[in-house]
Amino acid sequence: MVVTASLRPRALRLLRLLSRPGFHLFLTGLLMVLGFVLAHRISERSGREQLSALSTERLELYASNLAAELGRHASLPSLLAIAPTLQALMQAPEDANARRAASQMLARVNVRAGTHQIFVADARGQVLSASEALTPPSRLTEALAQGRTHFFAADPTTGSTDFYLLHPLRGASQVSSAGAGEIPLRGVIVVRFNLAPLEATWIDLGLRSQNERILIADDQDVVIMSSVQAWKYAVLGHADPSRRQALQASARYPQAIGPNLDLPASLEVHQGQQVSLPLPGAKPMLAQQRQIVPLGLRLVALSDLTEVRQRAQLAAWGGAAFGASIGLLVLYLSSRRRALRQLTKAQTELQQAHALLEQLVDSRTAELRQTNDALKTQIAQRLQTEGELLQASKLAVLGQMSAGLSHEVNQPLTALRALARNSIRLLEAGRQDAVATNLQLMDDMVERMSQITRQLKSFARKADEQVTGAVSLLDCVRNALLLLEHRSRALDVQAEIEVPAGLRVRAEANRLEQVLVNLFGNAIDAMQNEAERQLRVQVIAQDGGRRALMRVQDSGAGVGEADLQRLFEPFFTTKPAGEGLGLGLVISAKIVHEFGGTLRAQRLEHGMSFEFDLAVETWAAVPETKDV
Repeated sequence: MVVTASLRPRALRLLRLLSRPGFHLFLTGLLMVLGFVLAHRISERSGREQLSALSTERLELYASNLAAELGRHASLPSLLAIAPTLQALMQAPEDANARRAASQMLARVNVRAGTHQIFVADARGQVLSASEALTPPSRLTEALAQGRTHFFAADPTTGSTDFYLLHPLRGASQVSSAGAGEIPLRGVIVVRFNLAPLEATWIDLGLRSQNERILIADDQDVVIMSSVQAWKYAVLGHADPSRRQALQASARYPQAIGPNLDLPASLEVHQGQQVSLPLPGAKPMLAQQRQIVPLGLRLVALSDLTEVRQRAQLAAWGGAAFGASIGLLVLYLSSRRRALRQLTKAQTELQQAHALLEQLVDSRTAELRQTNDALKTQIAQRLQTEGELLQASKLAVLGQMSAGLSHEVNQPLTALRALARNSIRLLEAGRQDAVATNLQLMDDMVERMSQITRQLKSFARKADEQVTGAVSLLDCVRNALLLLEHRSRALDVQAEIEVPAGLRVRAEANRLEQVLVNLFGNAIDAMQNEAERQLRVQVIAQDGGRRALMRVQDSGAGVGEADLQRLFEPFFTTKPAGEGLGLGLVISAKIVHEFGGTLRAQRLEHGMSFEFDLAVETWAAVPETKDV
């Protein structure tokens, strides 16, 4: 009973631990790691075994191919040795006729056999007869001294590998001083053929299959044939500087000894060994070799392990996924039970949260409504301020023109007073015709004064920015020039107007006239100190006549490049202090923008040019030109 009571709390704690999500996550992670490791090891081992078996088969195939290529002409030197022509040459090696006959025969045999060279040399290595003119290889003397029947040498011109077959030519036996009989060596038959075609085949296979490399090394562990051209004449193992100098001095290789490949001295045939070549960008490879003992060669196959590793990684991730699926299944079953218990509680909490959210939405909506109302008020105040600023600019222009306009009105009043007094005297004298003439002059002056005052009242009136219609562009130009006539007349400004009489644009007349007054006034101010004062107003059709480009040009001094970039900045002016607020162009640009156009400034060779475009309502065919 005591033991049972002590085990019960432990069991409860264990059950609570097993029901926790953290434990299931830990279990899932553990299964993933185990699946990953086991699948990776099994797949990599299987892949390496398959790659090793395939590489072994290919090694045998390459070895058989090489042996067949080298054995194709193995019996040719011995067959030539019994030829009567060569036997005659050996009997009289100094005879020129015998040499020539032997050379002709060797040339025919060389062509028929498909070899590269065939020649006969004496015991010292001096060529007696050959299929073609040649220089004997440097290794021939060494091979004769060692009694070899074959050797490899590099072609000094192409760098490819040549194979030489040797067959000794001996004379009659003699008795030496020691009493033993031996047959002296009188010469040797040498057959040379090149292995470049076979090597080219390997290089082509290596280019098409990047997963395998084939190397053939001689007895000095120097690569003499390779499917990778850059590895030719490299050292299979590791050669120190002194050994490299010795290899280079042996004259067996036509070029400098290549890099060290650091391959092990002994490699198993049926079970490869993983190696890493000390070359830039080299990948881990599986190395296997096959000894070709009769030729003294090592045939090495290097297989790329990248594909094996990729398959192992895929298998590892598959194992990890399998382990994770088991852990997640257990986690799902445990979580489903816990989710069912929490569903009712969550629904209640959701209802409470929904009610709280509705309260927050109502509160936020009221705040946004208040913010929107405040924003509308600020927008209305801004529009009112802009309107007042626009009207203030117009009044400022009127203020600048007040002195000239007073003089313009004062002259007709003085003339009216004089004409009225003159008319009284003419009436007393009975000169009715002269009185009529004076009255007509008085009527013209009153009409001129009325026209000026009407234009002043129209210009000073606060315009309605929302009202736009079809207005005559020429009338707006004339009205603007009328307001500035006293200034242009005083400066003798020549105005050239090229505006069609029937051109009507989409705009508001009063605000358009304000833009023109600002542009004309700035042009007159710019020409005050100039000898030539010419104002040109021109209209150019655009977009197939759907828009009109209004261009105002003057012959003033213009502005600098730095000031040109700031012309449309508020409160920026090039006029002296007290003569401008720097708002005229800013307000004009805003008005043109509201009309759907853009006000631009451009420097001319003499003066400035301001232009803007407006939508056309109707267009006259012939422009009206007027000089003021």
